[in-house]
Amino acid sequence: MRKQDISDFLLDRYPGVVSVNAWGEQSFFYNPESMLPRGVYFATLKDKDGANDNASGLYRDGVYRFNFGVSKETYQKVLGSQPARPAAGGIVETGHDFTQLNTLLPHPVYGWMSWVCVLNPDTELFASLFPMLDESYDLVVEKFKKRVKS
Repeated sequence: MRKQDISDFLLDRYPGVVSVNAWGEQSFFYNPESMLPRGVYFATLKDKDGANDNASGLYRDGVYRFNFGVSKETYQKVLGSQPARPAAGGIVETGHDFTQLNTLLPHPVYGWMSWVCVLNPDTELFASLFPMLDESYDLVVEKFKKRVKS
């Protein structure tokens, strides 16, 4: 799959999701009617290593990483126990090879927050993520509602 395929899918399937290019990645926020300055993070597409996020080897030609958050329960069901928060500039310690393509992995930096990732998913793997993406969307909608009420 191309990054654009994923971007189009997210923007078509999930109402209120907007795309923002920032911090060297394409970020997707839930922010209907631009009620918040940015909204609530839903997912990201990243194709460049950063100073504090280079475990995936995104310097490789054509490699990108798709990232999104899930519930703690779902994370534990699909990936096991959540790792501890890494030190600044570090990665989570899970024993995973964060350079592996087309495999659901903990996010190398934000796995402790129940974020997951896939490098260059194919269409079959991406389709298998739909239930988790639907859950992720429901979670960000609820977070958004709480922030707007505050």
